[in-house]
Amino acid sequence: MPSSARPATDSATADAIIEAWRAESARLVGALARMTRDLELAEDLAQDALVAALEQWPESGIPDKPAAWLMTTAKRRGIDEFRRAETRRRKTAELGHGWEERSMPDLESQVDYIEDDVLRLIFLSCHPALTPESRAALTLRLVGGLTTAEIARAFLTSESTMGQRISRAKKTLAESGADFELPTGTERTARLDDVMAVIYLIFNEGYTATAGADWLRPELTTEALRLASMLAQLMPDEPEAQGLLSLVTFQASRNQARLDQAGRPILLEDQDRSRWDELLIRRGLDSLGRAETLAARGRPVGRYYLQAAIASRHAQARTAAETDWRSIAKLYDVLAEAAPGPVVEGNRAGAYGRAFRPEAGRAVLAELPASALAGSHLLPSVRGDLLARAGRHLEAAVEFRSAAALTRNAGEQAVLLHSAIASDQAGGR
Repeated sequence: MPSSARPATDSATADAIIEAWRAESARLVGALARMTRDLELAEDLAQDALVAALEQWPESGIPDKPAAWLMTTAKRRGIDEFRRAETRRRKTAELGHGWEERSMPDLESQVDYIEDDVLRLIFLSCHPALTPESRAALTLRLVGGLTTAEIARAFLTSESTMGQRISRAKKTLAESGADFELPTGTERTARLDDVMAVIYLIFNEGYTATAGADWLRPELTTEALRLASMLAQLMPDEPEAQGLLSLVTFQASRNQARLDQAGRPILLEDQDRSRWDELLIRRGLDSLGRAETLAARGRPVGRYYLQAAIASRHAQARTAAETDWRSIAKLYDVLAEAAPGPVVEGNRAGAYGRAFRPEAGRAVLAELPASALAGSHLLPSVRGDLLARAGRHLEAAVEFRSAAALTRNAGEQAVLLHSAIASDQAGGR
């Protein structure tokens, strides 16, 4: 905050600024990028509007429409910027240097908020000129609202390295002449997988944070739900878009039951299912039904539809004991064919251990190469669970401790260490 600004000592004003910024920053950047055709400038203008809010709201009070205030302020700053550029262009032309500056867009007449501005921003962030890692990082920065440090932790790299990656991604987009409109036809279809992957990545960062003290980041799960809903509306004939919406809706329905009163994580099988959100479950079933209808018409389905089908089995079980694990195991078999990988195999092993016997799950894990998911806590945590179910508690404790040492989320680490202690006790140690 500039030194001339009066600190926002009033908590209601400070909360309003934070709430407005978290809710509107992505839409603000998306709309400004559409208007100015300059992503870097759009970010700068949005930040200028935030600084103006920090300076003025404590003095003048909270506007009736904070989002509209931010947009109006950003547009005025943009108009000033383009006017200065136009003046420079004219003066340079008069000197005969021939320096060309883009013409000033008519920001005054442009519509402030188009519903798909954030979705347009995601498609832009998933431009084919960018690497998959840069696409995800840039979208998390622009749309998810994560800091560079948070994104760096998610990608197991340093903050400075991630900052450089994001800067290079913006430069690449500028140099590629990327279109700021939503792609159409085959280009839109080609980018759909990347867009869905980014939305799901944002959701997962909110559902189980990669690192830090908080297990949940509700603002990210809420944003991912909104984005998934927008994508499903934009592409109503794509079963995978419907499947993604169904999947994140089912998972979000559990949020109220995932922490105890002390803020400690509660695993799926131990959750009080009466606290699951029935409205979200019904919405998830509706989206899954739409995906199934499209699939019956011959539209291809993939990982998101299959994962949503798995999540539906959990959502419809009134108790953990009633979970249809055999059905889930069969769905994981199909998912392993559609989207092979060690994460799917780890989850498939857990399902097999419950549907059949622990040895069946361990047999699935035995097929994975020793280097699979090196540095991840997933496989040792699954091994620990399967060993505990087989009564090999002391071996399970070793695996749980290995998993705890690998995770960087404090809540997840606490759960794994608790499982290790319980296994030690069960083994008589």
